Amino acid sequence: MLGPLTVPRRRTLGVGLAALLVALAVVVVVLAPERATGSYAERCDRFAADSSARAGLVTGSGEPVLVIGDSWSAGLGLADPGASWPVRLPGRVHVAGFSGSGFSARASGCGAVSFAARAPAALAGLPADALVVVEGGLNDWDRSDAEVTAGFDDLLAVLEGRRVVVVGPASAPSRAAYVARVDALLAELAAGRGVTYVSALDVELGYLDDRLHLTPAGHTAFGDWVAARLG
Repeated sequence: MLGPLTVPRRRTLGVGLAALLVALAVVVVVLAPERATGSYAERCDRFAADSSARAGLVTGSGEPVLVIGDSWSAGLGLADPGASWPVRLPGRVHVAGFSGSGFSARASGCGAVSFAARAPAALAGLPADALVVVEGGLNDWDRSDAEVTAGFDDLLAVLEGRRVVVVGPASAPSRAAYVARVDALLAELAAGRGVTYVSALDVELGYLDDRLHLTPAGHTAFGDWVAARLG
């Protein structure tokens, strides 16, 4: 037989659980909009298709350049992904961008899409002296230092012997509170391993309403800013 307090207690627990689920949903939407778009499988399929399409858009002329990056490189949110920031770089620019990916293996939930995991395929067909620009870090905001370090070292193992420039995360408003830690860690790792690091922490850029991805003007500004630092 149920006691007099059983039903109210269950109702209280139910209300509390519902409130917790709503709060968690809000956190996911605000902090990780890329991870909350459509179903998990649909999102990953879309990101893979976008990545493949952007990889097919080789731009410019001259010395080959490979950009390995995240949604900023892939052009997520742009009407024309081919206008993402790497198009502003000098040379014959190839792009291997995958939305949601990062240095750490678990930055994305879409499988083996970290920078290190995608680097071998991205390098295929490129000469050994091609410059490799690695852009990212925003999706490593919730990964531990150990995870980021492991991913960074895995990437450098694949890129051994090549010219590498690492461009760190800018202070996108939705993740600004977490960027400084990632930036400092990447700077330390690059310095310890003899790799050029470019901090984008203080770059002023234009963002879409999600406060994470760049506007067309933001892509142009970021691309020009990176290009100026590759000389």
